[in-house]
Amino acid sequence: MKHLKLVAAILASVCAGSAFAQSHGHSEVSGAVQHDTSPALRDIVVNPADFKKMRDRVEHDLPLPHVPDNQADAALQNFASHGGANAPTPGGAAASGILGVGNGFTGPQGALTVQYAPPDTTGAVGATQYVQVVNTGMAVFNKSTGAVVKGPVPTSALWAGFGGGCETNNDGDATVVYDKAAQRWVISQFSVSTTPYLQCVAVSTTSDATGTYNRYAFSYGSAFPDYPKTGAWPDAYYTTFNIFNGNSFGGAKLCAYDRTAMLNGSAATQQCFQLSTSYGGVLPADLDGSNPPPAGAPNYMINFGTNSLNVWKFHVDWANTANTTLTGPTSLAVAAFAPACAGGTCIPQSGVRQTLDSLADRMMYRLAYRHFADGHESLVATHSVNPNGSARKAQAASAVRWYELRLNNGTPSVYQQSTFNPDSTFRWMGSIAQDKQGNMALGYSASSSTIHPAVRYTGRLATDALNTMQAESTIVQGSGSQTGSNLARWGDYSTMTVDPTDDCTFWYSNEYIPANGAFNWSTRIGSFKFAGCQ
Repeated sequence: MKHLKLVAAILASVCAGSAFAQSHGHSEVSGAVQHDTSPALRDIVVNPADFKKMRDRVEHDLPLPHVPDNQADAALQNFASHGGANAPTPGGAAASGILGVGNGFTGPQGALTVQYAPPDTTGAVGATQYVQVVNTGMAVFNKSTGAVVKGPVPTSALWAGFGGGCETNNDGDATVVYDKAAQRWVISQFSVSTTPYLQCVAVSTTSDATGTYNRYAFSYGSAFPDYPKTGAWPDAYYTTFNIFNGNSFGGAKLCAYDRTAMLNGSAATQQCFQLSTSYGGVLPADLDGSNPPPAGAPNYMINFGTNSLNVWKFHVDWANTANTTLTGPTSLAVAAFAPACAGGTCIPQSGVRQTLDSLADRMMYRLAYRHFADGHESLVATHSVNPNGSARKAQAASAVRWYELRLNNGTPSVYQQSTFNPDSTFRWMGSIAQDKQGNMALGYSASSSTIHPAVRYTGRLATDALNTMQAESTIVQGSGSQTGSNLARWGDYSTMTVDPTDDCTFWYSNEYIPANGAFNWSTRIGSFKFAGCQ
């Protein structure tokens, strides 16, 4: 049986103290190598063989910044004095969790046979639908009833009739975002089984995810564009990559796609900046809520360094590309931390010897931005740390570190931060977002030597004490652990999003295992909101 074992570890910056004044010269400008408008997804006939197109590939490990051993975590939440309140219980159509694409999933197009790991679980919520995408396939759900509207279909079905690698390859590393301002879906995955390496981007022509899409292929030649992450912004769809040249890491690549052109289905251009090998795992800001950023605001991008967050500003000009700028990074000091599992594999599971990869070498998707009604701007982000502050195996542990940054006339600062570690269970693979009131939800995986991996979440009210989260809730408790020969990779990412219709309801997608085994993962979609948010 074919399988995909993703083992990449993306380094973070070792630089600190630089300012936004640092410029990166002129952007690299190139047009999409191909574009068209698709037939309606609802009418595309599924070829089951397309689920099998993904080829095995191995990503590359890279070093983390130097972190002193036995460095105490300086942001551990004190649960003795806080944490008694419970995060909201799941509700709505996803009250008990909707079975997502994976093992056991069936829909109008049949069942999906899992053949790869990990699933790279991502999802987004729109006006009437929820779209979930995993490495080989996707499905569209009615968000009110949880019913499957379309799926499972191979993600490459979006490019049926397009030709080239976008149609013939189904290589995964997909993301889906909902452009709230335009009410459009943006679904993308890379094509890396053949060259030139491509990023395949499909933008829906309406808010109906089963309709037609404006389709684009952007080329990166022989540079492997790994781990792409996308954020919607008023002037562009910003996408970040970790570039590999053969087996050598080439640094992060930060790109902007012409949003206006892609919404209209016309020829589109990308503008990119290539960073040095000092930087990887950079996330672009993704806009939440109905209030846009201030006019002309750049897209903010971050990764982490040694006890720091690095922030870039990407401002794109489509009329005159010479005016496009990338400035930064600026280094924001944060509470001391050590990456979970020293950035690698140490997450225990019940009943098996196989441990799981923490992916603690990078920020976790998404970097969620919100411009609140009172005028303040906020960014929330998360990654996995060792609450014991040590890389020693005997002290291995994993917890979720989260941050809220605030912007003052475009200048970021750390407003609050904390490490969520209420007990000895390992927590990792986080994703965080805020509702319109500033309440937060933080989803993650949880596992230990006595429990199978579970999908859990916590949250906080905007009125709670700073730097604190409430007691956690569970969307689904897995009933199995991942086994197999060195099958350590888990998830790659999960996704927390906010319903644009009420701007209160959180929707979260992540994976779990229904029974001990290899290549038998399932996914779950849960929704919930805080009672005071109306």
